Amino acid sequence: MTSPARMRLETFSYLPGLSEEQVAGQVEHILRQGLVPAVEYTLEPGPRSVYWSMWGLPMFKVRSGDEVIAALNACAEANPGAFVKLIGYDPRRQGQVASFVVHRPAPEADPG
Repeated sequence: MTSPARMRLETFSYLPGLSEEQVAGQVEHILRQGLVPAVEYTLEPGPRSVYWSMWGLPMFKVRSGDEVIAALNACAEANPGAFVKLIGYDPRRQGQVASFVVHRPAPEADPG
């Protein structure tokens, strides 16, 4: 099985990890585009597991990127073994138009 640190889940996973500032920049971009941010998480991502659990409700009335970052951090803290992603939902087109993994579980220690 591929380690969580190496698993490829979306476009950004082929690039070096995003810094906190870069994640904040992506959050701000989602908000500027008029998208509704939502946080989702799962313990076992894969090509056939497309349904992730939602962390709270979509943030339709979010006022700042700090609120979104706080939700991402709370989800990651409450689910340390999970993958956490941010999605951007377009209420006009009624579909998800942005999605990327923000948090990955720590790699398991090698027992050998």
